[in-house]
Order: sequence, then C-alpha cells, then structure tokens
Amino acid sequence: MLFPMKILVTAKRVEDPESKIKVKPDGTGIVPEGLKYKINPFDEIAVEEALRLVAKHKGETVVVSIGGKEVHEQLRHAMAMGVDRAVWVNHTGPLDQMAIAGLLKKVCEKEKPDMAILGKQSIDDDQNQVGQYMAEWLGWGQATFASKHESLDSDAEKSKTPALVVGADGKTVKVVREVDGGLGTVECTLPAVVTTDLRLNQPRYAPLPGIMKAKSKPIEELTPAGLGVDVAPKLTVLKMSAPAPRKAGIKVPDVATLMQKLKTEAKVI
Repeated sequence: MLFPMKILVTAKRVEDPESKIKVKPDGTGIVPEGLKYKINPFDEIAVEEALRLVAKHKGETVVVSIGGKEVHEQLRHAMAMGVDRAVWVNHTGPLDQMAIAGLLKKVCEKEKPDMAILGKQSIDDDQNQVGQYMAEWLGWGQATFASKHESLDSDAEKSKTPALVVGADGKTVKVVREVDGGLGTVECTLPAVVTTDLRLNQPRYAPLPGIMKAKSKPIEELTPAGLGVDVAPKLTVLKMSAPAPRKAGIKVPDVATLMQKLKTEAKVI
C-alpha cells in the first residue's frame, strides 16, 4: 500500500562553476559582475528524488529558496522539473548556516511535510551543516549523504532499484549512504530530514511544457520577520583570498634528476 506524501525540497542559487570566479581586491567577497548562476547541483538531485517519490506515492512537492527576487529563477527551474509549489523567503544580505536552518525549520513547521530533502551542501561555501541543524531543531530523524539505492518492497520491485524508499507502513524511510570503508544503511521514522549526495540520481531535464507552465505558477512570499527568525549572522567571513597561482611545470633531462627533485624540492619521496 502506498501513502501520499508531502515533500519539501530546497533550491539554493549558487555561482555556476563554469564561471570565472574572482576575489575582490579588498578580500571582502567575490566579484559578482559577469557571473552566471544556477540551482545548487546537490539541491537539484534532491528535487529529482522528491519528484520520483511523489510519482510513486502521490502527494505534493514544495520547493523553498532564500534570497532576493533573483532566486525566482531557481524556484521556477524546480517547478519546470515538476515541483507543485514554490515558497520564497525574501531576504537580501549575508546569512550563516544557522540562520538558513532556522528559516527552513519555520517553513517546515508551516508546511508540515512528511520529509524534507536537501542537498548535502552547496557548492559555493561547502559547509554541509543546514540539514543537520534542521533535523536537530525540528526533533526529526536524519539520514545524510543518501547516495545508494535499496528497496523495501517485493523481490519484483527490487529489480527497479528505487532510490529513496518509504516503508510499507508509510512511517519510515530507509537510505543507504557511503561511509568510510563501505556503505551504511540508515532507517528513520517520518517526518525526517534527508540530504542527498551526488550518486543518488541523475536529475531530469525540464521539458518545454514544464518550463512554460512554471512561468505562470505563483510563488508564495515569506520574510524572516514574518517567520520570527533572527537572521543576524553569528559567523562573519573576515577575508577571502584567491589560491596562489600554479607554478609552471619544468622538464628534466633524465630519471635521476626527476627523482632528485621529487626528493629535495617537492619532498614527496
């Protein structure tokens, strides 16, 4: 028996890794001019996973993004993929991981989903903290770094290798994740927070009809003040610096010279 589910997902706006990132001369941040932006790849995997679960169990998907009006692009991308509704937390300015988790916690309390699926981290700051904070503050179970498939259904269903699987009673979710030296299996009682790793699935391309429909779908607007969350950063980035330029390679005349340089200069042997 399948139980309808409501799943909340996130869609953070991040710099496209194909863009050339430059640090401001004063080290206060990156130069925004000329950058392209996209949905965080880990979040896109979360969106895909939510859509697959709801396609099987029926129900509803809700996508959330925090930022200025520019995040509408990422919200509409998720809706073009198939997400039902979008929630925009309107805030401009810096946010640390605890503020983001606090806002998402309040949205979860408002929406009351059966599961929240987030990317394990965002590729702009790679902090990997929001899902864990959310689960702790909500008092929900958590399964982080979901990256493998396991079925709880019949042998016939196992051949289909569904990704994230809800138990037959509709009250649990089982996830296989990568750990040091192998795989670990985590089972959580719902509601729960799940964070997604890269190998969980391959996100679908948004079809043209979905893109057209997403343009006219409403986006619900919320604010930190309306949610009752203090978003004043508790963590401050003091300075950014670009990596040191890579030194040019050199040619060596023979193996003996190479070994000598590896030992005395590179100090790797």
